[in-house]
Amino acid sequence: MLTSKQRAYLRSLAVNTDTILMVGKGGITPEIVKQANDAIVKRELIKGKVLTETSPVTPREAAETIAERTKSEVVQVIGSKFSLYKRNQKEPKITLPKNKKG
Repeated sequence: MLTSKQRAYLRSLAVNTDTILMVGKGGITPEIVKQANDAIVKRELIKGKVLTETSPVTPREAAETIAERTKSEVVQVIGSKFSLYKRNQKEPKITLPKNKKG
């Protein structure tokens, strides 16, 4: 579970991240989930876009469904774009701000 500070940090990183996932008229297919999972393993943070004119799912639905199937977390959904994050346990690339307690 991401803290608000970690989520804000990931949002700032996502601004400069290329959109690599497109959800179109086919909706969320196994191929899209596999593509998302492969990209998340490599990059940890990915950005996707829903082609709202043709897609049967909303950007929020797409983000939540893909996050659930890839065991990642939704960082944000803005307009037709969304960002997902999952820490790579073997080779972490992104260092999140620590969660301060107390």
